[in-house]
Amino acid sequence: MMNSTCSEWGRNRGFTLIEVMIVVAIIGIIAAVAYPSYRQNIMSTHRANAQADLMELAQWMERKYLQQNYDYTGGGTPTLPQTKSPESGAAMYNLTLSAVAKNSFTLVATPVGGQTDDRCGTLTLEHTGEKKAAESDCW
Repeated sequence: MMNSTCSEWGRNRGFTLIEVMIVVAIIGIIAAVAYPSYRQNIMSTHRANAQADLMELAQWMERKYLQQNYDYTGGGTPTLPQTKSPESGAAMYNLTLSAVAKNSFTLVATPVGGQTDDRCGTLTLEHTGEKKAAESDCW
């Protein structure tokens, strides 16, 4: 006569330790490949926002230049309307006016926080429209 408990063993369903370990290994490999790409995408997005903010500030400086009879300084160093990028939330870049004279200015976006790992580093925009970064393909 057959033992009823033996027949139940044949019907057990579940995962073996080996199967679970294989799945965990596959997830680990996918995460190891995907996470750096994700981080680069996030940094690229923050960089694009900072670049747009620099362009916007350059336009603001040009308006000031015309309003102040062709003088960027207007008798003193202008106070930028925006000093971080993005404007709300955690700053990824600090925006400054590093050099200003009657006929020239340089706007600078300095990475802060998690953005300091970005390969492009500090972004600059000159009054002439010249754009600079640590690497040539960043603008």
